[in-house]
Amino acid sequence: MRGACVLIDGRSGSGKTELARAMVTDWKGAQLVRLDDLYPGWDGLATGSAAVPTILSTHHWRAWDWATNRPGDRHELDPTRPIVVEGVGAISVASVPFADYAIWVELDPETRKVRALDRDGDAYAPYWDRWAAQEVDFIERENPQALADEVIDGHDLTDAVPRLLQLLGRTVEQ
Repeated sequence: MRGACVLIDGRSGSGKTELARAMVTDWKGAQLVRLDDLYPGWDGLATGSAAVPTILSTHHWRAWDWATNRPGDRHELDPTRPIVVEGVGAISVASVPFADYAIWVELDPETRKVRALDRDGDAYAPYWDRWAAQEVDFIERENPQALADEVIDGHDLTDAVPRLLQLLGRTVEQ
């Protein structure tokens, strides 16, 4: 039996990581794949996005070691347990067929930037524009918001998780 798969996408700082962590916490047995852990550097959005269908079909992925700038550890997924894939580029034409539900998290640009830089500070600030340009290219190419089953406002994610798990036919007790 295959576990459910949820894709969570949105631009940097939108709240997708917060939503994904809350889902995995409340959804017993759920596994989290964070695209931040496998982008091959600051120019790796397209490569990370392209990996999602492979991850979901092979049930393994290789992390990117940002410190050494080369591939890192291999991670295995249990295909019988739920999988949540979170990150910019999670929702694409190629990845949606593997998902039971796809969520786009939307938030205004000013709030996104403040959140992202508060979260990552000086480590991210020099790369903000470079990464944002990749997001724009990806969005223009894939139109992930249109592929999503639902668009969620990143300002208020508090009620989203119980509702989403109920929608997926899961409860926090499962």
